[in-house]
Amino acid sequence: MIKRTILLLPLLAAFAVAPVDARNVVTDPSAPRALPADGPVSVEWTDPAQFSDIRFSRNRFEAEQGSWVQQLAGYLQERAAKRLPEGQRMDVTITDIQRAGSYEPQLGLNYQHVRVMRDIYPPRMTLQVRITDADGNVVSEGERKLSDMNYLHNGTQLRNDPLRHEKRMIDDWLRRELPADGGLAAK
Repeated sequence: MIKRTILLLPLLAAFAVAPVDARNVVTDPSAPRALPADGPVSVEWTDPAQFSDIRFSRNRFEAEQGSWVQQLAGYLQERAAKRLPEGQRMDVTITDIQRAGSYEPQLGLNYQHVRVMRDIYPPRMTLQVRITDADGNVVSEGERKLSDMNYLHNGTQLRNDPLRHEKRMIDDWLRRELPADGGLAAK
């Protein structure tokens, strides 16, 4: 018994002083709040600690994990750049995100890390958008509130992607915001 205790002490001490990897927490104050300016689309975001997904989560610890804010911003930047007419520029600030699903701790300890998908937990995003032409004239600007109330019934090609519902919502919005014919949708 004493040998086991002695062998476990160094292991426990190592875990006690091991630093927490803050790079995997979206609320880390030292984490970037914008993507590198690359092309005609810039994307930045406000403090993720104020996003609905974290503020109203029933498991805040799990909601903060990962780099999902940066992944969604990168996806938005990439997809918008492909649709934006030549010579135009788009600046987007993400001000709120509510990912699809929610944690339901009442289901028990085995489910505390599982996002449960139900109709009452649709994905939502709030964006501030500004689109300018080649001369810097504002073509369109304002707040955009995205949501997909039918997210569970929409097919998606990204079945293994945990952000598939949010990405589909972004794609749907970009099709409306930046139609293929090059004209901007009426606001």
